[in-house]
Order: sequence, then structure tokens, then C-alpha cells
Amino acid sequence: MSNSPSPRRLGAALLGLLQGHVALLAHELEDQRNQALRALLLGGMCFSFALLLLFGLSVLLLVLYWDSHRLAVAIGLCLFHGLGLLTCGTWLLRSLRNAEPPFSATLEELQCDREQLLP
Repeated sequence: MSNSPSPRRLGAALLGLLQGHVALLAHELEDQRNQALRALLLGGMCFSFALLLLFGLSVLLLVLYWDSHRLAVAIGLCLFHGLGLLTCGTWLLRSLRNAEPPFSATLEELQCDREQLLP
């Protein structure tokens, strides 16, 4: 008997490795999908309620100051909303740039396997 593994054993080992990686990838895909759907739903609801609140407060301020300072209030509201837009847009872009890449655990496992298999 020789000490070298048979091609059949080597193939089975590689197939086992591949199966583990495919299972991990499928699990990560499902997690990413669930997380994205949850974030989209909650984000949409937050956005809707925030818009309704801003609209209501803006109308309230305009009604309260209609007789005395309606132009100043309208300009102030526009500036406030514009500043909020810029702040949130900047925050969104920064968080998208700093997000962890998807499937990082799968890529990490593949790198570990590669380092172990190569001499």
C-alpha cells in the first residue's frame, strides 16, 4: 500500500469541502436576503412616517405664522429640509462605503482552505 491518497479519496475530500462552502454560501444568501427585505420594509415605513411628520409640522408652522412671518417661515423650512437631506444623504453614502462585503465568511473559509491546501 502506498502512502499517497487515492484519487477517489481526494475527490471525495474536495467534494466535501465544496459542499460545505456551497451550504455556507446558501445560508449567507438567505441571511442577506432577509436582512435586505427587513431593512427595506422598515426603512420605507420610517420614511413614510417621517415625511408625514415633516409635512404636518411645516403646515403647522406656516399656519401659526401666516399673518406675521410667512415668507421667513417658508424659507426657514426649506433650508431646514435641505440641510436634513444633505445630512442624511452624506450619512447614507458613508454607511454604504463602509459596509462589510457580502459573503465575507465564505470568502474567509475559501482563503483558509486555499492556504491549507497549498504548500
